[in-house]
Amino acid sequence: FFFADREGLATMAQYGKTAYWDERYTKDPEPFDWYQRYSGIRDLIAQYIKKEDNVLVAGCGNSRLSEDLYEDGYNSCANIDISRVVIDQMTEKYKEKPALTWQQMNVCSLEFPDESFDAVIAKATMDAVLCGEGSTANIAKMCAEVSRVLNGSGVFFIVSYGVPDNRLNYLENDDYAWTVTVHTVPKPTVSATAVPDTKDANSVHYVYVCQKGSGQQTTE
Repeated sequence: FFFADREGLATMAQYGKTAYWDERYTKDPEPFDWYQRYSGIRDLIAQYIKKEDNVLVAGCGNSRLSEDLYEDGYNSCANIDISRVVIDQMTEKYKEKPALTWQQMNVCSLEFPDESFDAVIAKATMDAVLCGEGSTANIAKMCAEVSRVLNGSGVFFIVSYGVPDNRLNYLENDDYAWTVTVHTVPKPTVSATAVPDTKDANSVHYVYVCQKGSGQQTTE
């Protein structure tokens, strides 16, 4: 889903604000997955992230992503979100699954030690940060913090509607020295018979896989 498709441009401006998300999750606690369900990105995740990896889901919301990862054999999955409301909801919902942890935290100011994780997954989180005030500075903070908490061979797995011409400006930075690989995944279609044109930027989501390394960029 593209943000504007769902709720309009006026609402997009609110996505960078904590109060918006607290109110949204209070009014609508039902699970919702932005852009892609796990099934749409499962193979790409498996290509870069091992089942035994220590994973952080940044901007988890009330998505089923972490539950699906857990059910698929990923046995260490920390979750953070800027909304205290949704973290409290998810803590209660998954209290029987201790492998899933939930903390209220800002992705631009992570409270984890250096090199705590093998992988960080951010589905729609980068786009939400870009909707807020001071977005360029905040994206830089987010990337610096993710780089800090990833170990030496860590992976930052980003799902975004943003095209490479825009998003790579933020990700290809000598400070992080990431190897950035770009993948496309078809947007979910309402009709099971519809065949998306993956060459059409409006019919795909982008997955940016940032690996700690030499800072090269490829597109697949």
